[in-house]
Amino acid sequence: MARHICDSLDSTNAQALRLAPTTPGPAWILAYEQTAGKGRRARPWVSPRGNFHATLLLHPKDAAPQVALRSFAAALALREALVAVSNLPHAFSLKWPNDVLLNGNKLAGILLESTSSGQGVAHLAIGIGVNLIAAPDASMVEDGALKPVSLLGETGLRVEPETFLTHLAAAYDAWEDTLATQGFAPLRAAWLSYAARLGQPIRARTGAATHHGIFETIDATGSLLLRTPHETLAIPAAEVFF
Repeated sequence: MARHICDSLDSTNAQALRLAPTTPGPAWILAYEQTAGKGRRARPWVSPRGNFHATLLLHPKDAAPQVALRSFAAALALREALVAVSNLPHAFSLKWPNDVLLNGNKLAGILLESTSSGQGVAHLAIGIGVNLIAAPDASMVEDGALKPVSLLGETGLRVEPETFLTHLAAAYDAWEDTLATQGFAPLRAAWLSYAARLGQPIRARTGAATHHGIFETIDATGSLLLRTPHETLAIPAAEVFF
């Protein structure tokens, strides 16, 4: 698989989608620095040198709902790579929909962006950011959000971005193959085995509404099932607070 290693980019996702029309196969784009990285809801993602900023460019043939399930493949691969470089399997958990936690705080995030083709998806960018050596100050996150942490700060381990990419790319390939050959069920089971706050109270914010309830599970579409005092809601997209 192609790899593009860049010194500095505005955003690895943006670069992936710029390259997409002339890049026939899958490719990884890694930048040592991002100057305009972003997370969910276009929030700035602090991207200093030494941290990990990379995007996997794919050209999926599936329908949009199936394409979206790759966020779970990415989360599982990301956790697997972190365990490989740290040998700390119990330290990492997964927060729905697309964060990886270290010791219960936010270490990494995933952002999927795509371009459309008719009713389908032409190109998919799976952006991944990991605080390998530095984390944003807690004052930069909104009230109620988890504290950002770094791998170096929590474990004392220093991992180079290209080394981390080698582990991540291999892990993602395996989960992509599982998704293609066996469907979402094995990914769902694996994801739930590492899920943070499963069976516990959470808040899920969808636009202007905030729902309080028990995190029951995720369903066959990847939606969060939240048991409230009145009903069980299937929530396809939300921001979750503990």
